[in-house]
Amino acid sequence: MGRIAVTDGLAKAAVAKLVESGHEVVEEHISADELQGGALTGFDAIIVRSATKLTASVIEATEGLKVIGRAGVGIDNIDIEAANAKDIVVVNAPLASTQSVVELTIGHLLASTRKLAECDRGLRKGKWQKKEMVGTELAGKALGLIGFGRIAQKVAKVAKVLGMEIHAYDPYLPGKVGLKLGARMHDDIDDLFRMCTHISVHCNLSEETYHLVNEKRLSLMPNRGADGVSCGNHLVNCARGGIVDEDAVFRALQSNILASAALDVFEIEPVNPDHPLLKHPSFHGTPHIGAATLEAQVRVGHDIANAVDAALRGELVETQVNREILDKE
Repeated sequence: MGRIAVTDGLAKAAVAKLVESGHEVVEEHISADELQGGALTGFDAIIVRSATKLTASVIEATEGLKVIGRAGVGIDNIDIEAANAKDIVVVNAPLASTQSVVELTIGHLLASTRKLAECDRGLRKGKWQKKEMVGTELAGKALGLIGFGRIAQKVAKVAKVLGMEIHAYDPYLPGKVGLKLGARMHDDIDDLFRMCTHISVHCNLSEETYHLVNEKRLSLMPNRGADGVSCGNHLVNCARGGIVDEDAVFRALQSNILASAALDVFEIEPVNPDHPLLKHPSFHGTPHIGAATLEAQVRVGHDIANAVDAALRGELVETQVNREILDKE
């Protein structure tokens, strides 16, 4: 049926499914220089995660590609306009990792407010910091969600169960969606920061959202919870690197504007081990593991294999990202 390149890894069951459907699957990493040199020419489809960057120059250098599959949600590593120009169908798997990212977000919130990473570091150094490591509760605090799509909405549901007050900013979402979930929707993102001691990022990276979380906005955070407790300000980003200005976060931690910060994603990945945030005691991070659960890997592999197979067969795929090419004459 088709020749498919898998460059960032895929669940074995998903690869087997594609082979059983009659496709030839080539699993190998292709370097950026090789991509620029047209290494994908001769492939009918490619399946990527976030590591492989399908820039305009890569797509322009590639002949014969019909389908790009993104095994996950975000498509900021794919130049959609360049794909449109060559009539390449782009599909993703937006639902597979939702639960995994929700749980990681809540995990980071809990770890931040109870200082779990800092406690662990102390224990490993022989310190028993029982008196120093007094944390705060999530209950009674205001959580601000930047972006209010599927993942943020599930985070809101869990956070409400924990007793948090939910606020959200999403200029592309009807306000009634927030009302149904008991979230206060804000038209102005600055108002979100003014109201919330806990901020979690859930939007895509774009020119509009680059460094959306910056020094000015962090300085607006109230430091005192809705319940009157001086809980400090806390930031979590499990969405995309670049949305958060990391230098601004470091300065905010240094000046105690932020009590904690937790990032799963960084502007440059892999993150430099000398990054100043990694040396700050009130910061903890994870290496872009939002979708890295056994359950999510199975789901994302199943979903993207089905989507790529259907697209190669010429079928309309529900998760096609660039449906505008369907309107071409």
